Amino acid sequence: MAPKLVILVSGRGSNLEVLLAAALPARIVGVVSNRGDAGGLDIAARFGVPTRVIEHRSFATRDEFDTALASAIDGFSPDYVLLAGFMRVLGDAFVNRYEGRLVNIHPSLLPAFPGLGTHARALAEGVKLHGCTVHFVTPRLDHGPIIVQAAVPVLDGDTESALAARVLAQEHRIFPQAVRWLCESRVSMDKENRVHVDTAPDPQGALVSPALDT
Repeated sequence: MAPKLVILVSGRGSNLEVLLAAALPARIVGVVSNRGDAGGLDIAARFGVPTRVIEHRSFATRDEFDTALASAIDGFSPDYVLLAGFMRVLGDAFVNRYEGRLVNIHPSLLPAFPGLGTHARALAEGVKLHGCTVHFVTPRLDHGPIIVQAAVPVLDGDTESALAARVLAQEHRIFPQAVRWLCESRVSMDKENRVHVDTAPDPQGALVSPALDT
């Protein structure tokens, strides 16, 4: 039977839409948001996916919110929980509840630039490569085992919005791929918590920025 997925969103839902359209070997059984005005809820409805709203502002503490969120998720009995632009820091108890089943996409090449404001920070630091990461979620924020990454060059004169758009295009490529690998049982983890994917590597694959002389 195909794995069941629940997707958590807080905003416009572009990664959610890509996942819904990807014909994954899985059933997306629910979308949960911490914001009633999240655009992702409209996208889910368009695809006929049930939605739930657990407004974080309705709870006095993070623990209370996490408990209500977990209850909503568990009502769908998912195999994996995917964070697709879910903008809430989750407590340790919540994260541990879904250990090995909670997956996030982050707009940087982790472990560089965890947290918010990644594109502005990349520009401020003058890095030549920036990108995105799909990783398992652990109690340490944005430091879980990495499943896949994609890099883009940082160009002279880049703005935060221009860089963000190039990174987002790569998010839309690697998130569905990572979820497909998970659903096909092609992802494993060694005793050092390093992720291995059953796929053929490209030994010549490289992105160098600025480009080398030819």
